[in-house]
Amino acid sequence: MPFEVYDFREVNKNVLTTPEIRARLYHMEPGQVDRLHSHDLGHEIFLTLEGKAEFMIAGHTEVLEAGQLCIALADEIHQVRNLLPDRRTVMFLSVTPHIQPTHTGRDPDGSVHPPQFRTNTFYDDVDDTGPIANLLDAFVSGAEALADEARQAAATHAQQAENWRNAHAADDKDATVAARNAMWNAVRSLHNKLFKLDLTWNRLAPRADENADS
Repeated sequence: MPFEVYDFREVNKNVLTTPEIRARLYHMEPGQVDRLHSHDLGHEIFLTLEGKAEFMIAGHTEVLEAGQLCIALADEIHQVRNLLPDRRTVMFLSVTPHIQPTHTGRDPDGSVHPPQFRTNTFYDDVDDTGPIANLLDAFVSGAEALADEARQAAATHAQQAENWRNAHAADDKDATVAARNAMWNAVRSLHNKLFKLDLTWNRLAPRADENADS
């Protein structure tokens, strides 16, 4: 199946929106200044592709031009300003993970604004229009499935950790690798369940506010 190719000079939107990651090609208009904010869970990566922008991250300011990258870690207050008065600045950005509410508004003194849940179309995704009751049931069911998976994973890790210790003591590389791989399978399965729950949450959370931003 062919994959899509995006040209940053033409595309100005989120090109991937999942609980694992949100990836966007972003065109800032001349002189545009984004609001002060942070992310509760996600780290944000900015790669400047064209133009010049001022980044304020955690109280420190730097000017980035094409080819330069910076990172705002979770909970770090940041703001971006296009320094060009007559040209756009284009960047690639990603936030990982993407779980609502993705942005936390901040005041200059660091004060936190109330949570703001946006519609999924704001992130170039699709809004769920099914019955709220079904989404609530799905979320609770998913949370229960995650709890079951976590209990199973904990048991697997306890057993395989013991196997690893014994294999290490016996200098048995094959058994050590087998124990490590069994633990990884449990970790992967647990994360998959969590991401599935996050997806349901992202569909459910904005529905509580009929006036959510679009």
